[in-house]
This record gives sequence, C-alpha cells and structure tokens, in this order.
Amino acid sequence: MAFNPNNYKAPVARPLPVVLLLDVSGSMAGEKINNLYNAVTEMVKTFEAEAVKETIINVAIITFGAEIELHTPYTPVAKLASEGISRFSANGLTPMGIALRMAKDMIEDKDTTSGKSYRPAVVLVSDGWPTDDWKVPLDNFINDGRSGKCQRFSVAIGNDADNDLLRQFADDDDSMFTAETAGDIASKFRKITMSVSMRSRSTNPNMIQKIVVKDNDSEDDDF
Repeated sequence: MAFNPNNYKAPVARPLPVVLLLDVSGSMAGEKINNLYNAVTEMVKTFEAEAVKETIINVAIITFGAEIELHTPYTPVAKLASEGISRFSANGLTPMGIALRMAKDMIEDKDTTSGKSYRPAVVLVSDGWPTDDWKVPLDNFINDGRSGKCQRFSVAIGNDADNDLLRQFADDDDSMFTAETAGDIASKFRKITMSVSMRSRSTNPNMIQKIVVKDNDSEDDDF
C-alpha cells in the first residue's frame, strides 16, 4: 500500500455535555439563588482546572421560574471560566415540566448535541414542587430517546422540595443530593463535579455507573 501522509491525523477531542436545569422561582430568592450561582461558578472553574486534552466539557444552563430560558447555550468551560456566567434572577413559579421538555429537545437535536458527544450529564436542582404538568415530560426524559442515556443527578434544596420527583429523576439514590440549607448547595455541587470530572478523565467517559458502552463502539455512535 502506498504511503499517504494524509492518513495520519491527530485525534479530535470529544465533548462531554453538562446540562444544568436550575429552579429560579421566587422561593429561591436571596441566599439560595446567590449560593446556587456561586456553586455553578465553582463547578465550571473546577472543570476547567481539571480538563484533559481528549475531552472538552461544554456546559449549558436552563433556568425555570417566571420564564423558561436557555440561560447559557453549550459553552466550553474554559470560555465560561474566563468570561463568567450571567447572574440568575429568582422570580415566578416552578414550571419544571416545560424545562424538562426543553432539555430533552436540546439533547435529541443532533445539531445541538452531537452524536459524537459523550453521554451528557444532567443536573436538576429545585427547592419546591412543580407548578405545571411534569409527569409525562419526566417519564419521556428518563425512558425515551437519547435523553434516556444521560447521566442524571438531582439536588433538593430545603425541606419543601419534591423529593420523590427528584429521586425519580436521579440515576439512583447515590445521585440524589439534599441541601438542607442554602449553605449546603456548594458541597452537593462539589460531589457532582467530582463524579463528572472522573468520567472526563477515564479511559471510557461513556461509562456511567452501571451503564457500560462496549469497547468496540465507534466515535460516531449516538452516545
């Protein structure tokens, strides 16, 4: 076979998407929203500091309160760490169901979340009960399509959160965290950050707890 220098290409880093679904309803005002913002900022800085060349962590933030907003589209953590994250504003109700639908649609769209990405990690954070229809969106997110392959965490803030719902969302009991006070939010985020960072540094970042992707899966596989 003739020698062709074009056959030798450096490997391309693959993205590991992280999607944060954050409750910014009125009950989150004050210390809760400030501590949540600080915890997200710390998470991004940790991801950036522990980055490896083979994996790029991209973070997207969806906030739900008076509005359901794609607060931050997928952005490399290096850029977020250097440019900062826009502050969260707490007001309105808790339309969690619509936020879950937005997150699912974003993950299902291959132009937004590429099939060459590693399985996304999704974090759902709330201090209350949904004020819209959440059962069907939650079931669809967990059981159907590409979103069903995601690594899922949840954080309940305070004593008024819907713990049953958040427990359903999480992969298992070890992936569901309770911040009893606003001051506990940062420590729970650190545990999630550690878990995702370990994935990004592993030989197979598609391995999610009990879910194992076969060694011969190609980079073009859909997660």
